[in-house]
Amino acid sequence: MKKNRIIWQLFKYSFWLGPMIAIAGLSAGFVSGIWQPVPLALIIAGVVIIGVWLVLKGDLETDPQQKRLGNRRSTQAGTNALLATVSVMVILTSINIIAVRNPVRIDLTENQQFTLAPQTQTILTNLPEPLKVWVFDPTQNPQTQSLLDRYREKNPALFSYEFIDPQMQPGIAQELGVRNFGEIHLEAGNRRQLIRREGRQPLTEVTLTNSIEQIFSDRTSQIYFLQGHGQRPLQAGQGGFQQAVDSLKERNFIVEPLLLAGATGIPENADVIVVAGPQQRLFEGEVNALIDFLDNGGGLLLMLDPKTDPGLDDLLDKWGVKLDDRIAIDATGSGRLVGLGPTVPIVREYGDHPITRDFGNNISLFPSARPVETRPVDGITETPIIWTDRQSWAESNLVEGRLEFNPETDREGPLSLGVALTRVLNQQETPTAETTEAEETTETPTPETTDTAETTETEETSETPTPETTDTAETIEAEETTETPTPETTDTAETTETEETTETPTPETTDTAETTETEETSAIRQEARLVVLGNSQFATDGWLEQQLNRDIFVNTIVWLSQPDQEVLSIGVKPVTSRRILMTPPLGRLLSWMALVIFPLIGFAVSAFLWWRRR
Repeated sequence: MKKNRIIWQLFKYSFWLGPMIAIAGLSAGFVSGIWQPVPLALIIAGVVIIGVWLVLKGDLETDPQQKRLGNRRSTQAGTNALLATVSVMVILTSINIIAVRNPVRIDLTENQQFTLAPQTQTILTNLPEPLKVWVFDPTQNPQTQSLLDRYREKNPALFSYEFIDPQMQPGIAQELGVRNFGEIHLEAGNRRQLIRREGRQPLTEVTLTNSIEQIFSDRTSQIYFLQGHGQRPLQAGQGGFQQAVDSLKERNFIVEPLLLAGATGIPENADVIVVAGPQQRLFEGEVNALIDFLDNGGGLLLMLDPKTDPGLDDLLDKWGVKLDDRIAIDATGSGRLVGLGPTVPIVREYGDHPITRDFGNNISLFPSARPVETRPVDGITETPIIWTDRQSWAESNLVEGRLEFNPETDREGPLSLGVALTRVLNQQETPTAETTEAEETTETPTPETTDTAETTETEETSETPTPETTDTAETIEAEETTETPTPETTDTAETTETEETTETPTPETTDTAETTETEETSAIRQEARLVVLGNSQFATDGWLEQQLNRDIFVNTIVWLSQPDQEVLSIGVKPVTSRRILMTPPLGRLLSWMALVIFPLIGFAVSAFLWWRRR
């Protein structure tokens, strides 16, 4: 009897082995999609164990009154157990099916390493046509595949990818011009673009998103770096801008140097002019050319280091900007943790602006920066984009060697190290000769001049001051007659002919390439943009890749060059090291605490409790 009781106790708990094996088989089959041979064998084994358990249950029961299998109580218990098992299996199977068909990813990493940037999500959501990524890699890098899966999850209808082995499918490789293993190509309609030629490293979000933006972009921006006054060189080296130039070229920008002193003026195709760290004063003609460039709707980036006089006072004063020649000092002491001195402010606060809107509390570094002050100017909108910490100040004297805030000569923080300014262009700001006459005539009209055709042309010119449209007399009279007809002009035969011309426009008005180009230019250049930063070293080789420095520089160029597009710059998400670095004494102390002290405390507490109970 005792032996049967022990066997029954062991057999009673063996029942749960059957459901567990069956659930494991179902899960393996739904997840892998392959039901043979392992998933099917597990399911069969689980069902067999459950059946054997139910059959032998009555024989192994220790109570003589319940040994019969047909006993009501035993049958009811077995039926309940079977129904409970089936219910649990159905529930778990349903949960697994829902999870497989509707996967949910939760990124618990500190810097959201496995979450696509907001810029990437916006681009994927607004794809204009199907896009496919061809990866010619027989090894199928798991990190690249994981990244492509995240892209496809955002827009599975328009985004797809495929791994191709060039040796197994040479036709596709030859069609796309593949030469090396690891090449990645984009295809959208009739457009194709090579992302990279080598596949040693996994594909990154920065590279893929920028390539997607480029393949759908219909314009290329021209960026000129002003040279000739000690500005930062565009080549690699100490204080060079090679990395910054490469970052812009990756974004499909065309970057060229500009020696304005030896040129007739700023090139007409210039979208952005960059003045990076000039050491000598610009010529007066160069300053006037930059002012005219802004007046015509251009974008200008000024990165001006302290202790320099670039001679841009007239331009800055017109926009309400004043440079402080003192140097920003970071008094938080956080720079010492990463080997930086107090003259390298660690920036954590940014303005609400497209350039810095998505930065959050991430940091950027601005070594030897000068504050940038602003004053209100009518028609100009200013937005500080970079702020130092409250525990900072502008130091006026670095010669003494000891940094200490002096309320008489220094300026207390927080300090603005950069500002973005915009000015909506009025058509009166860039008047032509015809427009000037039109405005004067429109301001003081007389009854005699209103009846003349010349006044009609004048009023129309003031309403639509496009040069190409003004040169066509028939079109001008037609539009004016239609918009503001008078009794005198309506009764004339000339006006009748004009109305007919309006109904059936001439080729000069509709098919002129110059008119189309002017309309496109006016549509793009409706706003002048200026960004002034109190430092240029942050974008030099070595500093550019520090934290958000690259994002600030690239976002600024994009915002200046493309007023009709969103700012897009995706920085590399740094992985924070969480390793504990201990000194040898601290390591020995922790070892003693874990191996000796805490166990002794446990034994002492146990002995005390035992003694109390006795």
